[in-house]
Amino acid sequence: MSKILISIENLSKIYDEHTIALKEINLKIKSGEWTSIIGPSGSGKTTLLNMVSCLDRPSSGLISIDGKNISNLSRTELTRFRREKIGLIFQQHYLVPYLTALENVLLPMYYNGDVQEDFAIQILNRVGMGHRLHSIPTKLSGGEQQRVCIARSMINKPQILIADEPTGNLDQKNGKKVLNLIKDLHDEGNAILLVTHNLEIAKLGDSILEIVDGKISSKNGRS
Repeated sequence: MSKILISIENLSKIYDEHTIALKEINLKIKSGEWTSIIGPSGSGKTTLLNMVSCLDRPSSGLISIDGKNISNLSRTELTRFRREKIGLIFQQHYLVPYLTALENVLLPMYYNGDVQEDFAIQILNRVGMGHRLHSIPTKLSGGEQQRVCIARSMINKPQILIADEPTGNLDQKNGKKVLNLIKDLHDEGNAILLVTHNLEIAKLGDSILEIVDGKISSKNGRS
């Protein structure tokens, strides 16, 4: 039986009296589970991802990942924890413009002090970018940049892959390539949290979580 990898209890995020992004969210996600998150714009989807990915702090409540309470960690501790446990894929690629594809993928390893260039090349080959190792982002298409982003997210072998509209800026062909890579990672046992406005993409997951006005409206397993 899969263990609970992510446990969220009474999680709220309040920016000011007029902006309450999340309201007492309770959620459990198992190891290896793909959870698709849907909901209207401004409903709190990205805020929830930011909480789980250690990019922001909750106003109240508890987030536990792999048995570790991350709610009260310092900024330095959050950064270290994120590098060790979580891979991030955004709609925008956030690649360093003056670094090559290979250097962008290696960047998290430099922070960890364990640079394995052969492994980075292996991952870039896997995502179909082995022939563009020394190209800078401006020389890559949007789909190629996103595949470099996925390779970078994989470099520290994270347990959790968090993707915020990963195909939102891609054409159908490149979007399919990116989704196939994410499906492969899921098949290998990675937990996936994926925000999307596309219900067909959402249905690829094991469950669909709908957020409306900062609250969980429903969570349904795939039929």
